[in-house]
Amino acid sequence: MLLSKHKKSRIAGAAKGNRVLITVNVLGSAGPMRFVVNENELVASVIDMVLKSYAREGRLPVLGSNLNDFLLYCPSAESDALSPWETIGAKGFRTFMLCKKPQAVKVVGDEKPAPAKHEPAIHRRRGSGSWKSWINKSLTLKVAPH
Repeated sequence: MLLSKHKKSRIAGAAKGNRVLITVNVLGSAGPMRFVVNENELVASVIDMVLKSYAREGRLPVLGSNLNDFLLYCPSAESDALSPWETIGAKGFRTFMLCKKPQAVKVVGDEKPAPAKHEPAIHRRRGSGSWKSWINKSLTLKVAPH
């Protein structure tokens, strides 16, 4: 009985398509993510799977979960992104890069941004000091006269 169930599941898996190991590099992330997917799986579902796994692992930077905000590229192919309705195995590549879609910049005439009236001291940069001088100033012990 157990043997026949195992055979049936293998036959059903073969009908769906070959399972392949893919590597997805997320732009700005520490390392690649690896998944086993069917060759016939859509690019949109792979992007969704990557985003969910990325969030589950708690990786940084935080990306969000809207798969429409991302594009999947084949780094070794042409520079065009894969279509979300294309199958992942269509090009024959196994290494991909996930990038956020570029945000449209809204330009309205020649308006200049209004100057900030009061910028907090924490955001202002005073002089061209280096981090070493900041540490020295921070750690200097102030001895009060007797």
